[in-house]
Amino acid sequence: MSDVNAKKPANVPAVLKPEAIDQLLAGINPSDLASPEAFRQLKKAILERALGAELTVHLGYPKGEVRPTGQGNQRNGTSRKRLITDEGVIDLEVPRDRDGSFEPQIVEKGQRRFTGFDDKIVSMYARGMTVREIQGHLEEIYGVEVSPDLISQVTDAVIEEAREWQNRPLESLYPLVVFDALRVKIRDDGLVRNKAVYLALGVQIDGTKDILGLWIEQNEGAKFWLKVMTELKNRGLQDILLAVVDGLKGFPEAISAVFPQTHIQTCMIVHLTRYSLSFASWQERKHLSGALRAQSIGRPAPRRRRPSW
Repeated sequence: MSDVNAKKPANVPAVLKPEAIDQLLAGINPSDLASPEAFRQLKKAILERALGAELTVHLGYPKGEVRPTGQGNQRNGTSRKRLITDEGVIDLEVPRDRDGSFEPQIVEKGQRRFTGFDDKIVSMYARGMTVREIQGHLEEIYGVEVSPDLISQVTDAVIEEAREWQNRPLESLYPLVVFDALRVKIRDDGLVRNKAVYLALGVQIDGTKDILGLWIEQNEGAKFWLKVMTELKNRGLQDILLAVVDGLKGFPEAISAVFPQTHIQTCMIVHLTRYSLSFASWQERKHLSGALRAQSIGRPAPRRRRPSW
């Protein structure tokens, strides 16, 4: 029988004990916890305490105790740092040491934004909001004044990371690659339009799926896919065993021009099935889909059950 009171493994740390939480909230009115200001003050206290603990580890002795013999470095007051967080602006008192060798980790030198704030900027940017709209939203919701340059720096960093991902080296062999397109809403010149995002989904030997790339093009054609194949080859892809594509004219030729040994499977059945189902009512689609699927593999169509009245 397992012991319900068994201790946790040694490698599982206890982040916060209930006693520590009780001490942390001692003297706080529960109704005040609903205020954003209360959370800001709580986060400020926790961060400053953590920074003090980091300095204690760095110096080798806690605050208030006698400096060990041979230790030339010591505490040297604090400096104020304004930090932008999800709850708003926090003014931290960051402890310093005499010789300036202290490098805090929880809030690093030069850091002005805390974890999660950049993600909010990127999320709003991805939804099509302009820099000025993001600036106004952050000021309205969080009471944070953010410059347009800061927003541009955050979004530019994400765009640069996306470029690195788009140009990353690929595996030399993928047993299966599916080439397809997704219809998504994209803001373009101030208007939201439906655009096609073309993708290449590769399946590795161990079954792991990998998005090889994403492309946005006005017109899908054999010339475009030939450019995609050339790009994949330049990134290290040497061979594809099976490529699944739609029935675009010239698509198989574009693949064979770059990967001549690749076997090509068209997915016309899927497209034709979807197109056929668009003419049927919702009540008829399930039966029609089964009939079309059976037709495609050469089996008799399933008999339709009569509704029970």
